[in-house]
Amino acid sequence: MKKIKPYFILIKNSAALRCFLLTAVICIGCIGFVRPIVQSAFFNESVTVTAAKKKLPIYCVDTFEKKVAISFDAAWGADDTDNLLQILDQNDVKATFFLCGYWVDKYPQEVKKIYDSGHTVGNHSNTHPHGNQLSLEKNKEEIMNCHNKIKELLGFDMNLYRPPFGEYNDTVLTAAEQCGYYSIQWDVDSLDWKELGVEHEINQVLNHKHLGNGSIILFHNDTKYTPDALDTIIKGIKEKGFEIVPIIDLIHKDNYYMDHEGRQVLKES
Repeated sequence: MKKIKPYFILIKNSAALRCFLLTAVICIGCIGFVRPIVQSAFFNESVTVTAAKKKLPIYCVDTFEKKVAISFDAAWGADDTDNLLQILDQNDVKATFFLCGYWVDKYPQEVKKIYDSGHTVGNHSNTHPHGNQLSLEKNKEEIMNCHNKIKELLGFDMNLYRPPFGEYNDTVLTAAEQCGYYSIQWDVDSLDWKELGVEHEINQVLNHKHLGNGSIILFHNDTKYTPDALDTIIKGIKEKGFEIVPIIDLIHKDNYYMDHEGRQVLKES
């Protein structure tokens, strides 16, 4: 039987060998050259993804002080306004009312009552749209139209914004920033709009897992059970040792960052 010679012997001293060796050298060189480029590209992409952190509004505030804030969104009727203001006054509590522009148009005297009672007036957009579906300029238009109505009525420049439906994206929050606003959410929802009953609303707030230092509590100004639940809720919050303050007195105004849960944290100086 004829012995088959190894391949490297067959191509020895041939043009094929020279071609094979040249190709191998080029491939090895390419691997050495391309690999760091690929690694660099992958690393830079990772850095870019990490750096592109999603914006967050203020859900609550990191603080050692036992303080919380109560807020009301006003986008519906106004029948309960006097009752709510009376309950707040009787408990010596100042709250924050986020008002829609069309609500301001319809109930200017109620707006004045809220403001004259010492409560903070915040911006809840002009027409209560879905901000995520709007452009930057349209979001700014919504904010500033409401802003200008309050400015004309009260001579007051608002700087707290609550996006309608609690809905936001980077465009919504950037619009608020560019209009000079802090964007405010909440970490304790009373669920008053679901109208589940007085006791449910009381328990929902007082036993909420997030109720703690720096919490922001959400109510609405015209829901069925809030007028009957509010006094008990306020007294219950105070019994837990919390002071109730306006949101503007709770949040950090500068030198802060937002953690991944939407908690506003003061930077170390």
